[in-house]
Amino acid sequence: MDWLYTASGFTVGIIVGLTGVGGGSLMTPLLVLFFGINPATAVGTDLLYAAITKAGGTVVHGRQGHVEWRLTGLLAAGSLPAAAITIVGMSFLPKRSDDLTQLISIILGVALLLTSLALFFGRRVQQYAAHHDNTNWRKKHLDKITVLVGVLLGVLVSISSVGAGALGVAALFFLYPKLSSVKIVGSDVAHAVPLTLVAGLGHWWLGSVNWTLLGALLLGSLPGIYIGSRLSAKIPEHILRRALAVMLVLIGSKLLLT
Repeated sequence: MDWLYTASGFTVGIIVGLTGVGGGSLMTPLLVLFFGINPATAVGTDLLYAAITKAGGTVVHGRQGHVEWRLTGLLAAGSLPAAAITIVGMSFLPKRSDDLTQLISIILGVALLLTSLALFFGRRVQQYAAHHDNTNWRKKHLDKITVLVGVLLGVLVSISSVGAGALGVAALFFLYPKLSSVKIVGSDVAHAVPLTLVAGLGHWWLGSVNWTLLGALLLGSLPGIYIGSRLSAKIPEHILRRALAVMLVLIGSKLLLT
C-alpha cells in the first residue's frame, strides 16, 4: 500500500505546486475516504506533512522578501495558543471514539466547503475590502481582528488540518487588501509552518501520527510540488482553482453526508 500513498502524495503535490493550495484540503479527505485511515490519524499525519512541505516555501518567500513578519506574528499570537488549547481539549475525548471521529469528519467537511468558497470568491472579497479600507474603526482594531483570525485558524486547523491555506489567504485579502498578493501568500505560508507544527506535535502527543504514512507521502509530494511549480506558468490558474473548488465542494458534502 505504501506505493499508493506515495502516488497520492505525488498527485497532491502537483496540485499544490500548480495552485498554491490543496495540501490539507485534499490529502486529509483522500486518506479518510479513499484509504480508510482513521480521521484523527489522517489529520495528525497531514499536519506534520504540511509543516515539512511548507517550511521550504517559507525559506523561499522569506529570502525574496515576500513575508510580512509582523503580520505573521499577529496571526501566530492567536493561532498557536488556540491550537495548544484545542489539542488539550481533544485529549479528554476517548481516542478513536465514534464521537471524536464524527467531530473531526463534520468539521473537516465544513472546512472544505469554506475553503471552496474562499477559492471561488477570494478576489471579490479583496476588491470589496479595498473599497472599505479607510474606516477608522477598521484601522483602530485591525491588529486585534488579525489575532482573532489566528485564533479561529488555530482551532480549525488543529481539528481538521484544513484552513491554513485558502482560508488564511482569503482572510488576509479581506483584512489587508492593499498588500500585494505575493506578500499575502508568503505571510500565510510562513504562519502555517509553526501552526501546523504545533498542532501536528500535539496530535503526536495524542498518538494520532503514522510516521510510515508520513514518509510515504513526503516521498511523493516533494517531487510533485517541484513539478507542479514548474508547470504552473503554463496552465491558467483560475481554471485550476475553480476546478479544485468544485472538487472540495463534492468532497466536503460527502464527508458531511456520510
